[in-house]
Amino acid sequence: MTRHFRVPLGRLLPPTGEEFVSVETLGGVGLLVASLAALVWANLSPSSYNDVWSSVLTIGVGDAAVSESLQHWVNDGLMTVFFFVAGLEIKRELVEGELHDRHAATLPVVAALGGMALPAGIYALVNWSGAGAQGWGIPMATDIAFAISLLALLGSRVPRQLKIFLLTLAIVDDVGAIIVIALFYSGEVTIAWLLGAGGTVALIGVMRRIHIASPLAYVAPALVLWICMLESGVHATIAGVVLGLLTPARSVGGRRIIDTLEHHLHPWSSFLVMPLFALANAGIPITRETLTGAADSPITWGIIGGLVVGKPLGILGASALTARIRGGSLPNGLRLTDILGAGALAGIGFTVSLFVADLAFTGAQLEHAKLGILSASVASGLIGSIILAVTHRRRLAQRSSAGKRGNTEVDQS
Repeated sequence: MTRHFRVPLGRLLPPTGEEFVSVETLGGVGLLVASLAALVWANLSPSSYNDVWSSVLTIGVGDAAVSESLQHWVNDGLMTVFFFVAGLEIKRELVEGELHDRHAATLPVVAALGGMALPAGIYALVNWSGAGAQGWGIPMATDIAFAISLLALLGSRVPRQLKIFLLTLAIVDDVGAIIVIALFYSGEVTIAWLLGAGGTVALIGVMRRIHIASPLAYVAPALVLWICMLESGVHATIAGVVLGLLTPARSVGGRRIIDTLEHHLHPWSSFLVMPLFALANAGIPITRETLTGAADSPITWGIIGGLVVGKPLGILGASALTARIRGGSLPNGLRLTDILGAGALAGIGFTVSLFVADLAFTGAQLEHAKLGILSASVASGLIGSIILAVTHRRRLAQRSSAGKRGNTEVDQS
């Protein structure tokens, strides 16, 4: 991926030493800590956990006031920042990154599509016409922060091209998740508010055309767009994606606005928004009743089957088909075992999977979905790490064997 800014910490961290990857790597650690804290809190004091996150917070005055539970302020409000940063990264990749080059983008794009379609299909098959049928979008997602953190732990054992492949695949995955949320997990659409959102987008477009470059000038229109999306029935976080895609990727008045915004907002997204989201959503009272219910639930098994089996096989199958069409080989020296390992890591759905689960379910069904997501994410991380570590050892053994053969030939000559 192309980056135009670095930080000293980024140069010290694998896998590529870029600021985006460095922040995501450390963000994955924060996400893990927050998730464990949520589980501990929810099991030591479930009533306290529920009371805190269900407490209502009202912002605004009179008719302009918005009242939501604290959990929904995190999910509908703060997560808009997360989706805005995702929108910025998607825009950058479309304009100047891996997705800008059609030839280079073909493999990760097709692989991502396979990695979304097969998990959704497996889930739908397990939950066919059942009460959990609407959860088919849950196992489609990839958690880029956790995946990158594991790549960082594996370090040089993972080829750089595979890291770029997984990062690009995860971004395409984000696009797919955003489309699914907007089309299938939003409420009943109110046309008047949707027209208001469209008018706000048009206003932002005009502001861009007359070269208003200060990010502060866009704060008020951004808030208006968020409120219009919230009231329209389309999920409010989509406002963040729209704003990210509207941000100019090239210089305006000598300034790289997208760099400035991503540089300042990405750490807030990774170190505050995502851990708060995990703290508000990952807490599940793990009791014998909960575990028994999850073990008997097709929702749980549909998610596990989709993420642990569907993700790697969908990505592997789509990649193999692409390689066959291209002449039988993967680009940049990648092997199908590399793709399988990356596909397994892509089965870490966590953040977006929890987000979709909260939109799809409530009550016991939501608990079953969360347990499925947590179990599948842990399993996928372990399986992917083992596959990539074994593949690295085999690659080293083959190089050593080839080197010995070369030395023997030289000695004989």
